[in-house]
Amino acid sequence: QVQLVESGGAAVQPGGSLRLSCAASGIIFRFFNMGWYRQTPGKQRELVASISSGSSKNYADSVKGRFTISRDNVKNTVYLQMNSLKSEDTAVYYCNANLQLKEYWGQGTQVTVSS
Repeated sequence: QVQLVESGGAAVQPGGSLRLSCAASGIIFRFFNMGWYRQTPGKQRELVASISSGSSKNYADSVKGRFTISRDNVKNTVYLQMNSLKSEDTAVYYCNANLQLKEYWGQGTQVTVSS
């Protein structure tokens, strides 16, 4: 059974930092491309950052220079380091694993940026 378990979401003030983690099980992690998406009420889920199986990284323009995605193929975990957080970063953040026709999602973790 595939499981993606996110953690690290919290309430933080603008300018603060958080690190999200996504622990994967039930997949051969090192083969999968991993990503972080986010969603706010009434809006489509959007890609925040992705990292390929070969560790190539891609970021949404809105987070470039502030967020960093990384992966640990020993711990089967993908991370999202979020710095200089803004109110518009408030969302539920979802972990995604994909490989060819296979795709899996975590249940999400809430990030709230507010003073």
